[in-house]
Amino acid sequence: MAKTRKDERGRALRKGEVQRASDKRYMYTYTDPLGRRRSIYAQDLATLREKEKQLMKDQLDGLDLYVAGKATINDTYDRYISTKYDLRATTRSNYDYMYNRFVRHTFGKKKIADIKYSDVLQFYCYLLKKEKLSLGTLDSVHTLLHPTFQLAVRDEIIRKNPSDGVMKEVSKKADKTRGVRHALTREQQRAFMEYISNHPVYYHWWPLFTVLLGTGCRIGEALGLRWDDLDFDNRILSINHSLVYYPVGESRKSVLRISKPKTEAGIRTIPMLDIVRDAFHMEHEEQEETGFNETEIDGMTGFVFVNRFGSVLNPQAVNRTIKRIISGYNAEEVINAKRERREPIILPDFSCHHLRHTFCTRLCEHETNLKVIQAIMGHRNIETTMDIYAEATDQKKQESFENLSKLDIF
Repeated sequence: MAKTRKDERGRALRKGEVQRASDKRYMYTYTDPLGRRRSIYAQDLATLREKEKQLMKDQLDGLDLYVAGKATINDTYDRYISTKYDLRATTRSNYDYMYNRFVRHTFGKKKIADIKYSDVLQFYCYLLKKEKLSLGTLDSVHTLLHPTFQLAVRDEIIRKNPSDGVMKEVSKKADKTRGVRHALTREQQRAFMEYISNHPVYYHWWPLFTVLLGTGCRIGEALGLRWDDLDFDNRILSINHSLVYYPVGESRKSVLRISKPKTEAGIRTIPMLDIVRDAFHMEHEEQEETGFNETEIDGMTGFVFVNRFGSVLNPQAVNRTIKRIISGYNAEEVINAKRERREPIILPDFSCHHLRHTFCTRLCEHETNLKVIQAIMGHRNIETTMDIYAEATDQKKQESFENLSKLDIF
């Protein structure tokens, strides 16, 4: 049986209580709601136990005095993220990267009880102006901070969520066109693909970009395709996983991993257009000569798209290639247009995801059933499909009136 501790007057001390030999003060040690060891002190035992009683009452009320006064935003975020036990590894890694990169070493050090609406607004404006964040990236930061503050509200550490309504206010102040993703026009799409197919260096990228523009796959879904996912007899391809490339550990070294779709909507089959089937055949024939990829990632092998070294491609490499293609094309197009005395067809800056958006826009121009479009695209929410459909419809209306104006009918 454990020996009961006593003070110098022979009184039994409870668990967590101790009388310090150095100054004879009494100390009670406890664990706060953030999982940290804390202590309170008193000159005599009676006063200490009054403080213990008050502390217990505060904890039962959900408002620990120490936490309310001392906890930082970082403390609360760490507590919040520890409750998200069902996050995928890639999602958790992205959350931690975003928080550590933009919040932890600056705004995150502030006491959460001191934060007001204007503090959050000022911080978001700083991220937009000084850090040059897009509204989309800022919204990603907000999706971490808002539930962090909300957890503190639920725990009654703070009374109101100071981030409520901040993104709406920031959006009013910022340029609303920033970060808006637009599809390539048909003219731009045609110019992009013709440049690739006729280029001595970029021609071997033609199959991948044809698949992206002909299926609407996300880049991770396309790069994760295996030959076993293609059914040439029934002319369909199956989307049931994705290839992701994300940093891990303290070194932040990026690795390739297989990830399952976030929602059931992401698991789908997509009909294979003739030109998409030709692209797959072209890739297969080339690998018959150069050798098929043998890389194994999380137990999967036989990936369709490879780099010049025979390894699996990663999304960043594809986006870097797109940048080089745009730069090379635009430089040549300006010269050619000047020589041919016409307006140049300039390609805007875009990424892999713009190609998905472009496919969806082309599909919306020829398909009116939103549910069909949603199923092919794997959109979780019909609102996403409706937004793109509305944009495509507006473009078609404009084109229709431009064609109408060319007719000599008035």
